[in-house]
Amino acid sequence: MRCRAVRTGAAVIAGLLLVTAGGCADEGARPQELPVAADVPVVVSGEASAEPAELAAPSVPAEEGMGTAPTRSPSASPKPKPKPKRTAGPRPTPKPPTETQVPPPPPRPAPTGCKPTYQGDEASRSQVKAALSDAAARQYWPVSAPEIKIPLNLLKATAWQESGWQSHIVACDGGVGLMQVMPATAEWMNQRFEQSYDIDDYRDNAYLGGTYLAWLTKYIGDMYFDANENPYDLSADLCTSELNSCLLNAVIAAYNYGHGAVAREGEPLTIPNPQYVRNVRALMTECVCLDY
Repeated sequence: MRCRAVRTGAAVIAGLLLVTAGGCADEGARPQELPVAADVPVVVSGEASAEPAELAAPSVPAEEGMGTAPTRSPSASPKPKPKPKRTAGPRPTPKPPTETQVPPPPPRPAPTGCKPTYQGDEASRSQVKAALSDAAARQYWPVSAPEIKIPLNLLKATAWQESGWQSHIVACDGGVGLMQVMPATAEWMNQRFEQSYDIDDYRDNAYLGGTYLAWLTKYIGDMYFDANENPYDLSADLCTSELNSCLLNAVIAAYNYGHGAVAREGEPLTIPNPQYVRNVRALMTECVCLDY
């Protein structure tokens, strides 16, 4: 998430990729709860950016780094989907968490003016697209929560917000790669789901990001949305103008700021980073990356 345990994310506009410092993503496939990931050889190609994108300082609101969300052509607009059945909002007082072992806290914000570094080769957009599609198709909780599905547009938008789809970038706060996974979070998720994902491999990085989103979905869903027909529904149609009204917004916020800043025992659901949530929500429908 972020799965960096947390950070303020910046976004990317048009040809300029501004990278957010943070993420917290993690896991996905061979475990206790997860299916085994396919053992595919790493293939990378040279679509690396001519010049590294400059990472926005954590103190700068994500919207300032992103500007207006890049839009797609009208012809590429997705067909409208029927709205799901409206369900109850979050509990004002949450139930105790079912997951008692939690990821490490987020890192300190990176120094102002710090620029990201790059390591290894950059995966092409087609390779990144395939990795994110694979991560979205996985069933992360086949036993205890098979209803959990991570939407592909959520994975694509989060990766764009976090790294601009740059698979070889390392942020100043330590976030790595496509999903800006924090090393400590990756280690924790590998232990929790009995995996051995390599944070530096762009495919494993996508799985780690998807797994962290799935973990947050179950953690927050069990605490606040158990009264819903599906407590793990990440549909945007369940959200109102209030950012704390739906699970989708809460999971996005927690990916960037950590679960502890969003879901706390005995307290209402909190969205501490509204601009980050609005950016990702906009990218879920308007990002040019949706057409890659």
